[in-house]
Amino acid sequence: MSTSTSALTSDELPGAASPATAKAVGAESLAPQSTRIMGRTSYFLAWFGGCVSIGTFAMGSSVVGTLNLLQATLAIAIGCFVIGVALAINGAAGYKYGIPFMVQARSAFGFTGTRIPGLVRAVPAIVWYGFQSWIGAGALNMVSATLFGFDNLIFYFIAFQCLQIGLSVLGFQGIKWLENIGSAFILCSLMYMFYATVQRYGDELSTSLLTMEGSWGMPFWSATMLFLGIYSTMMLNVSDYSREHKKGTAQSLLTTIYAMSILPCTLFMGLIGYMVSQATGTADPIQVFANAVDNTPLLMITLLFIAFAQVTTNVLNNVVPPTYVLMDVFKLKFPVATVIVGLLAFATFPWKLVQPESAAGLQLFVQTYSAFLGPIFAILVVDYYVIRRRTLDIGKLYDENGPYQGINQAALIATAVGIIAALSFSAVSWYASLIPAGLTYYLLMKHWPACQRFTQ
Repeated sequence: MSTSTSALTSDELPGAASPATAKAVGAESLAPQSTRIMGRTSYFLAWFGGCVSIGTFAMGSSVVGTLNLLQATLAIAIGCFVIGVALAINGAAGYKYGIPFMVQARSAFGFTGTRIPGLVRAVPAIVWYGFQSWIGAGALNMVSATLFGFDNLIFYFIAFQCLQIGLSVLGFQGIKWLENIGSAFILCSLMYMFYATVQRYGDELSTSLLTMEGSWGMPFWSATMLFLGIYSTMMLNVSDYSREHKKGTAQSLLTTIYAMSILPCTLFMGLIGYMVSQATGTADPIQVFANAVDNTPLLMITLLFIAFAQVTTNVLNNVVPPTYVLMDVFKLKFPVATVIVGLLAFATFPWKLVQPESAAGLQLFVQTYSAFLGPIFAILVVDYYVIRRRTLDIGKLYDENGPYQGINQAALIATAVGIIAALSFSAVSWYASLIPAGLTYYLLMKHWPACQRFTQ
């Protein structure tokens, strides 16, 4: 099949929806997006609302004792800048052609090979899904126990997960309104939580965090990667979101949208986690704010924010990626796949991940999966910008019997090389994997005859 992009419409592709029905609730497909629903403001608010990750809180806790307050702040800022650039670069294909990550990856990995990066992306999403759902359920349970005397965390975890599954089934239409409406509440709550933390622990913090020498060496750059690593998953599948953004935005402006939408939430959550863990020694955000806020009504608002923030983050970041993987591999419909993803989150045993000693384990988890995600990111970027020169043949990307069938061995070898390099420098695994993986992929694609069908 050699149909050009100009001659092929989404209606002619397998599983494509007509323009009139493409954005019906829950009707997402892997076909090129024909109807885009997010303008610049809406897209900015979606990313803003979807990036209130309690995992950032845990990463802030994990750098206590190695960085002072200034170093922690700069580490977060640098991480967010790199995230913004990476999202704009890798999201360009999805933005231009309206294709999701699982389709974008076919030109580099092949139809069968794409399941590997899909699985690598899906596993962290499901783990974070379970972790953040448990945190949200804990917040609701504390509200219930305080106001009504009903204390049953298991009940609220199951109910909270069912609520998120129900919202996820609505697809991007539901995601858009959930994120946009919740952004103002999220910003106000974060500012208040930061203020309450400083008011409660300010004296202790001023003597320990500001006078601490810290490090500008490897621990500092490792910290930038930790805060970056929270979003290294989204850097991979950013096309799932950019395909929903209306055309007409320059790449430089998209970089700004990504970086500036992620920075406030990441900065607030990271520094809150850093400061309260230094002052109290606990990394559980529920216990932290129960101790930090003396006013009961304000505590209830804070806890409800924590619960709400988990919903906005999960439905955007942790539901869509594995859902698209299931749709691609098992040919499932979007609503069915979201339900399965929600059920899989129960199997992550999130109650084990929120223990006080778990911050270091989460740090290791981020470093480890970043070692796998970094090489795939590098391969996708080299494939689109260097090998394809930003021109894709959409027909071939949807032709299972075309030149992209099977597995591209060059991508697998390059991924393995990048993983080895990343694990050799685990503290900065994502950074360390980029050049080895990208360069290996480029050389193999140019000089290995077995890969030439992928460059036709």
